[in-house]
Amino acid sequence: MQAAVIRQKFLRFFEDHGHQVVPSAPIVPAGDPTLLFTAAGMVQFKDVFLGLEQRSYRRAVSVQKCMRAGGKHNDLDQVGVTARHQTFFEMLGNFSFGDYFKEEAIRLAWGFLLGELGLSPDVLWVTVFETDDEAYQLWQEVAGVSPDRIVRLGAHDNFWAMGDTGPCGPCSEIYVDRGPEHACGPHCGLGQCECDRFTEIWNLVFMQYDRDAEGELMPLPRPSIDTGMGLDRVAAYMQGVDSNFETDLFRPIIAAIEKLSGASYAPGPEGMPFRVIADHIRAITFLLAEGVSFSNEGRGYVMRRILRRAMRFGMMLGFEEPFLYQLVPQVGRVMGEAYPEVVNGEDSIQALVQQEEQRFLSTLSAGLRVLEQKLEEIPAGGVLSGADAFQLYDTFGFPLDLTRDAALERGIGVDEAAFDQLMAEQRERARQNRARMAELLPEQAASEFLGYETLVLNDEPLQALYVERDPVTRLEAGMSGIVYLARTPFYPEGGGQVGDVGLMTSETGKARVVDTVKSGSAIYHLVEVDEGFLAQGQPTYLRVDEDRRHGAMRNHTGTHLLHAALRDVLGQEVHQTGSLVAPDRLRFDFAYPKALTAEQIEAIEDLVNRWVLADIPVSIDFLSKDEALKRGALAFFGDKYGETVRVITVPGASQELCGGTHCSRTGQIGLFAIVEEASVGGGSRRIEAVTGMNALRAFRRQRQVIGDLQQVMVGTPEPELVSRVAALQEEVKRLDALRQETERRERAKLGRDLADQVAPVGPVKFLVAEVDADSPEALREVLDGAKTVVDGAILAARHGERASLLVYFGDQIRLQGHQARQLVKPLSQIIGGGGGGRDDLAQAGGKKPDAIPALLQEARQWVDKTFGMAG
Repeated sequence: MQAAVIRQKFLRFFEDHGHQVVPSAPIVPAGDPTLLFTAAGMVQFKDVFLGLEQRSYRRAVSVQKCMRAGGKHNDLDQVGVTARHQTFFEMLGNFSFGDYFKEEAIRLAWGFLLGELGLSPDVLWVTVFETDDEAYQLWQEVAGVSPDRIVRLGAHDNFWAMGDTGPCGPCSEIYVDRGPEHACGPHCGLGQCECDRFTEIWNLVFMQYDRDAEGELMPLPRPSIDTGMGLDRVAAYMQGVDSNFETDLFRPIIAAIEKLSGASYAPGPEGMPFRVIADHIRAITFLLAEGVSFSNEGRGYVMRRILRRAMRFGMMLGFEEPFLYQLVPQVGRVMGEAYPEVVNGEDSIQALVQQEEQRFLSTLSAGLRVLEQKLEEIPAGGVLSGADAFQLYDTFGFPLDLTRDAALERGIGVDEAAFDQLMAEQRERARQNRARMAELLPEQAASEFLGYETLVLNDEPLQALYVERDPVTRLEAGMSGIVYLARTPFYPEGGGQVGDVGLMTSETGKARVVDTVKSGSAIYHLVEVDEGFLAQGQPTYLRVDEDRRHGAMRNHTGTHLLHAALRDVLGQEVHQTGSLVAPDRLRFDFAYPKALTAEQIEAIEDLVNRWVLADIPVSIDFLSKDEALKRGALAFFGDKYGETVRVITVPGASQELCGGTHCSRTGQIGLFAIVEEASVGGGSRRIEAVTGMNALRAFRRQRQVIGDLQQVMVGTPEPELVSRVAALQEEVKRLDALRQETERRERAKLGRDLADQVAPVGPVKFLVAEVDADSPEALREVLDGAKTVVDGAILAARHGERASLLVYFGDQIRLQGHQARQLVKPLSQIIGGGGGGRDDLAQAGGKKPDAIPALLQEARQWVDKTFGMAG
């Protein structure tokens, strides 16, 4: 049975049993800073389970895109090693929000497995929590499972919790028995071993408790159901294969890798590179389709690690050039029907992957150079520090195993214990940062935002006051704090738009609102009290800073028009990856593989300003999400939407789902000007723009610059300024090149002059000297002059706290069996360094420039001993 058929059967079965079909949430969780990626189907329903959100339905079914790479859920290093670990996968799930419970969940699960998939009860086993007698009995009564096929397991296996506190409960897992031929031995059994005979395919979570801070379990008033079944695992069993990677979800991708590499896939350890690459290109494709950009932090860093791991395994198959990008269309062919975003953005995704592959090959080359330099300074038998290995990993993405291999070739070890400690410290820092982010604000009920209609509110009582997280009854002059209000005109930061600022005044005091933020559905005001005090419960006058809000409105509507213009000029596959809407400017990040041309920027700017000049009315509608999407409204991965969404429409230009504040007509934007277009790494571009008076100020600044240039370059008309400046730059380059050539000739002459003073040593002329050269390159130029006169040379120079060394052997010396690269190693150790090179020329660097005289003395002794006379 094909995976696509299983996917559709699952949705149809539960829809027929009264479940609302809910589309997959993004892999990037919306509004949840505690999660790096969506790792389970219940993530999008988290607030529903917690009672913070209500839906129009009480039963749901979904096929959820999931990612387990980085953060709490991280299977990255296991991918390719086992038959079932993946980074990206699909989770089939059905959910009850206080509707049905254990009995119906068991009935539905058993009905789907036997009725829809046609599984025999003889191959199915069940586990329950060790004290869950109710589930133990229900499996027998409802599903007819024999008691000898029901296994009780402890909390590690069969008790699920959302966190240390909150909803939790026992769970029940369903396994398929793949037969005794897969057993690990005669005593193999479910719960007794970890072999491949028994494969878990479905987990039914019975959320029936609320765990408090003391660990007490209190019954929930509305017990709920959360289930999860991995599509890949079910497909593997239904297709009669031993591994997820042999299903129709992976085999076409692996076949494409075979074709590109010329190598053949085998299921055992030798097939690991194929499995890793196939998994990783799926993950990368889906992340890029959702607007994640390659970067050195957060989700972008995880995606970069995934790509680089895939490339390293590609090298095992003989790939020396970018190849992953060629697999993106194959991912689309396998997954595109269920997830059209991977097909719609295919060209852009390919370009971004290829660009990142090229960047990694360049980085790998740079890392090798740095590693070589570090290893040159370590004698054989020495150890590369964990700090150096970690720097190579953290800065260059250089894997520890490659560092280890390169060091081993030179007889050098690596301090892996110190490396592991630094890695652990980095993970702990990341964990603490996430924890601080999640714990920043207290929990409160939803606030009503009134700021779409008004910027002023009278007599609104102060519901709660805080200093950091500590509740207080008063905030006095000089204090900073947090104020929670049940109703407010202040817009909280979100959707790229910055939070409002303004004033908060009571009969006893006055405070400035310096920022507004949101946690869950509650709105918090960060305040600084200037006069008197604010007290809990006081009626308060609230006023939003009108100029700042109107500036943000102009820039937010301008952002929508910019997005529409980008798609019109560059192509419909362009999608937003980030934005900032501030009162004075807007910033828009979008996935695009190359810099925009001046003509493209001008076309985008012209199109936006045409819409502005048309003074088009901006309409706001509240629609169901499905209706909005049917009308063509754009929604963005990473943004969180309810069942009813707010749609901002500029007829003939833009239509987007958005909760931000906007102009009522495009003419209020006044003027739109792009001030910068640049790369932000990983195939993502950034445009910064200004509107209104800020756009006028930008043009005035440019006019001032032109005026200042004309004053400096007297008599030059404005149209000729650019060509005149360019001519001056060329003249500067010419003079600089002339200076460098003059200095090079002077250094070469210095080398010849020194060489002319050398007396023969036996049959050869050999120069040993310290010279004045401010860089290794300058030292080489001195040697270039000396080589025309002498048969050999040993030259040293100091550059601040470093020393450089060159050893040159001409033909006559090499014919006697001497090699420059053999002499440079012992000499370089005198100056605290290491080096290498060729038979004729070797170089080294060191950290002890004061040891140069001792080095030269050793060099003269070598020359005397080797060629038989004093120098």
